[in-house]
Amino acid sequence: MSDSITLSEWQPDRNLGLELVRATEAAAIRATPFVGRGDKNAADGAAVDAMRRFLASVSMNGFVVIGEGEKDEAPWLYNGEKVGNGTGAECDVAVDPIDGTRLSAEGRPGALSVIAVADRGSMYDPSAVFYMDKIVCGPEGVDVVDIRKPIGENIRALARAKGVDVSDIRVAVLDRPRHAQLIQDIREAGAGTQLIMDGDVAGGVNAARFDSRIDMCVGIGGTPEGIITACAVKTLGGLIQGRLMPRDDEEKQRAIDAGHDLDAVLDQNTLVKSDNTYFVATGITDADFLAGVKRHGEFVRAESIVLRSYSGTVRHIVSDMREDRWGV
Repeated sequence: MSDSITLSEWQPDRNLGLELVRATEAAAIRATPFVGRGDKNAADGAAVDAMRRFLASVSMNGFVVIGEGEKDEAPWLYNGEKVGNGTGAECDVAVDPIDGTRLSAEGRPGALSVIAVADRGSMYDPSAVFYMDKIVCGPEGVDVVDIRKPIGENIRALARAKGVDVSDIRVAVLDRPRHAQLIQDIREAGAGTQLIMDGDVAGGVNAARFDSRIDMCVGIGGTPEGIITACAVKTLGGLIQGRLMPRDDEEKQRAIDAGHDLDAVLDQNTLVKSDNTYFVATGITDADFLAGVKRHGEFVRAESIVLRSYSGTVRHIVSDMREDRWGV
C-alpha cells in the first residue's frame, strides 16, 4: 500500500464482498422453492425479504440507488432506502434479488441474485430513462468496439482483436421483437447468436469474462442493469457502452429536463465513477458461469462469484450450509 493512499481511499472495506455474498446466497436460497412454479412475484418477494434481512447486518452505510420498488412494486429495497448497519463506508448500492424473475418462475437456466456496490455518489442516476442500448465485451474490445458503429463492423473488429474468425464470435442478445433486425445483422455478418430470454446482467458479465463462450452482448435493455454490469466490467477489464433510449416523448423530455445528453455514449467510467466497485452474484438456476442452488441431504449448496475492481480479483465461492442452522 503506497504512503500516498489514505485508508479512506480504500473504502469500502475489502471484506465487504464476503459479507455481501451472504445476502445474495440468502436471496437465492429463499427463491429456490418457487423455481418452476410460475409465480415470479412470490419468488421475488421471498428473495427481497431474505436479501434485506442479511444486508441489515453488513458493515456499511448503504444507500439504495437501484432498487426494487419502482420496477417490481416491492415494499422493500426501494430506491433511497438505507441498508447496512451504518458502521462502515458510505456506499451506493444496486440490488436485483432475482435477475431473471421469469427464468426462475419457469424453471429456466440463468436466474441470479445480484448486488453491486460502489463509493457513495459514484453510480449514474438511471431514473430518467429506464432503457438503454448497450454493447459489452471483454478487454480485447477496449478502444476497438464502438456502439456508434454498425454491429457487423464491431464484430469484425473484435474478431481481429481476438485473433479469431468472425464465425467464432458469439453474440448474446435479448430475444425481443425489437431486436429482430439486430439479430439478422449479426448473423449476416457471419457471427453466431445466443438468444437470451431474460438476464440482462448475466449476458453482459458473460461477454466480459475471459473464460466465457460469449464474446459480446448487445441490444436494448434496462439502464439499471447496465450500471450493475458496469461494476463487474470494471473488475474484468472489459468494455460497456450505452446510449439512453427513451420509450416515448414524455420520457425523452424528462431526460432532457434532467440534463441528460441523449446522444452521449456512456461507458463504464460514466455509469460508475468509482474505481472501487463490488459485483456479487449467486446462482438461483444453473447459469453459464454459476450453478443454481441444490440440496444434498441436510445441506444446501450455493455457488457465487465476487468481483472487486480495486484489487482486480474474481472469487468463486461454493457454500454448503446446514439448513437447520442457517438462519434467515
